[in-house]
Amino acid sequence: MKKNNNAAWGMLVTLLGGILWGFSGTCGQYIFQQEAASSQWVTCVRMLGAGVVLIALGLAKQGRSYAAVWRDKKDAAGLLLFAVLGLMFSQYTYMTAISYSNSGTTTALQCTGQVLVLIYSCILVRRWPTRLESVGVVLAVGGTFLLATHGKLGNLAISPLALAWGMASALSLALYTLLPVRLIKKYGSTVVTGWGMLIGGVVLSAATRMWAQPVHLTPSVLLTLAVVVLLGTAGAYSLYLEGVACLGAVKASMIACAEPVAAMVISAVWLHTRFTLCDVLGVAAILSMVLLIARESGKKQKQ
Repeated sequence: MKKNNNAAWGMLVTLLGGILWGFSGTCGQYIFQQEAASSQWVTCVRMLGAGVVLIALGLAKQGRSYAAVWRDKKDAAGLLLFAVLGLMFSQYTYMTAISYSNSGTTTALQCTGQVLVLIYSCILVRRWPTRLESVGVVLAVGGTFLLATHGKLGNLAISPLALAWGMASALSLALYTLLPVRLIKKYGSTVVTGWGMLIGGVVLSAATRMWAQPVHLTPSVLLTLAVVVLLGTAGAYSLYLEGVACLGAVKASMIACAEPVAAMVISAVWLHTRFTLCDVLGVAAILSMVLLIARESGKKQKQ
């Protein structure tokens, strides 16, 4: 009974984490539509705010051990690399892609980064993709084609910048997934994510001079930013990691596929974003790809 309760709880918090991630992207879309701030500024606030919250929670829970990663030069260097090339790159490309399109399309395009992770893994162990993995790759390519062209060759249904930043977001997802593996095994996800958020936010703030950028902070925009930081970033990561602890990484990643669906639905209902049948089919194909790859990954872990 206890095991079933843990599984049910894990499914609930993972699903909620995925929905909050999707909601966070739509909140970003709302801010951009209000012309309140640039994607750089929003990303800086999101990362700095979430980093402070996660580190505060970690220090309260783990005490001085939360800072253990800084006592090893190699680990500290790895954390800095992940913070910049993993988290900062991921957050910035994601928000910028949303500013040129919408949260549903961008979130789906970002998910295609799983194909890059698959290709890297196959090269690493010198094997060909399995039949289901190959089908997943075809689905990813087909889904991206539908989202980008609506099935018409030579015609872009989204702007070239939206597609370029969406593909950059997919690459950043692969880096975000691969770079911290060793550090997470040694220190845990909370430590790596908390410090990574704060460092990435500081670096991006300095690089873009966020304090000098014009912003138009109305009460609704301030509330939306608070939701992005507390619920859509710090809350979503915490819930997802709780789900991973209860279910394992494979099952949790499959349930978290609710993110692009949530982003599309919330964007359509709240911001009245129009999605065509090709958009829906494209997202469905990409989600199918993620599920197939996650399922194959789970089989290999058991073997």
